[in-house]
Amino acid sequence: MMRSLFAGVSGLQNHQTRMDVVGNNIANVNTYGFKRGRVTFKDMISQSLSGAAKPQEDRGGINPQQVGLGMMVATIDTIHTQGALQVTGVNTDLAIQGEGFFIEKRGNNSFYTRNGAFSLDRNGYLVNPSIGYKVQGWNAVLNPETGEMELNTAAGVEDLIIPVGSKDPARATANTKYFCNLQKSGETHQSDLTIYDSTGIPRQLRATFNRTDINRWDMVIDIPDATEGSVSISAGDPVEGGGNNTFQLVFNDAGSLISVSDGANTQTEGVLMPNVSFTYQGTEGEVNQTINLTLGEAGLFNGITQFESPSTTKAIEQDGYGMGMLEGFSFDDSGQITGVFTNGNRKTLGQVALAKFNNAGGLEKSGDTLFVESNNSGPANIGVAAAEGRGSIKAGTLEMSNVDLSEQFTDMIVTQRGFQSNARTITTADQMLQEVIGLKR
Repeated sequence: MMRSLFAGVSGLQNHQTRMDVVGNNIANVNTYGFKRGRVTFKDMISQSLSGAAKPQEDRGGINPQQVGLGMMVATIDTIHTQGALQVTGVNTDLAIQGEGFFIEKRGNNSFYTRNGAFSLDRNGYLVNPSIGYKVQGWNAVLNPETGEMELNTAAGVEDLIIPVGSKDPARATANTKYFCNLQKSGETHQSDLTIYDSTGIPRQLRATFNRTDINRWDMVIDIPDATEGSVSISAGDPVEGGGNNTFQLVFNDAGSLISVSDGANTQTEGVLMPNVSFTYQGTEGEVNQTINLTLGEAGLFNGITQFESPSTTKAIEQDGYGMGMLEGFSFDDSGQITGVFTNGNRKTLGQVALAKFNNAGGLEKSGDTLFVESNNSGPANIGVAAAEGRGSIKAGTLEMSNVDLSEQFTDMIVTQRGFQSNARTITTADQMLQEVIGLKR
């Protein structure tokens, strides 16, 4: 009877632990990024009353006789199933669809979470606003040769910063692309394009096309704001000093451009890319600027063409722009942050990093919906989202708790009945002891 008392006590204690976990799950039913817990039981060591005996010639084998001494908690697991996504409309709210964790840092300590309710602090850092831990990723760095923002996701992670209100410096136009058509029987066509100098001042580049013969046109370049007489064109190396400002364009009977010439140099293969140089008055004297004019590939139809259709300037591209201010940003599915500037530019600002673990169930909870590595979780495998098994990032949404209330209430009922049954074991054993004590009366 003493064994049944202690078995009942172990049942009470461990069902109370299970109830604690169920209560914690229900308490966090509306906690973003929360992962529910689950308790499993195992029986305790059994006391052997008699051992097993093997079969003999005159009799069969005998099974062991054992009495169990109760039960105990086997595991308290964290269940990392996907929670439902809730749309919030806040662009700094991030959710992970699939595997992975956001990385937050406090000093040199790393923490991992599924709760992506982030915001910007006064310095522009992307942080967990409840505790101030900084979200980790990679910041884009300006490549001085190309003028483009580049990411190095092979480097170590760092604090993500979004420089709201920062400036995008002006860029001088260096390349243009023409996609116009010249009517084969036409006489003249004019195309104007806005270009920019190094300070972002817009200037006009005017190309006037005059037909000189069958399949032959002159392309006259004029820049009204340039220093008088400084416009100079070349189908070879850039030429300074002004003078010739007219190209000769030759088309074939199919309507594609096959050559461009400045009188001394001719381009007939590959991308036909002559250039124009000019000067303008700067604060410290004359400033020279050279612009490549991409007219299309020789023999193809991806630039200037000559068909009988009316002359048009379907599209003209140029890579210059004035100064702009960062006025907004967005996240894509890979966590890449793109800034939107007032000058119309869109530039990469950074990328959010995700961590993946071989055994996510081995992570230890540290409060604030955060996890830390343990001896059994394995090290963090850090990389970009939507790659190498990591989930994708959904901006403007948050992952809800994966607690299922119907399941938790069912577990609560089962736990309550288990607790009551173990309590009944104790009271019944007590009554039996009372009967034994009453034998001496």
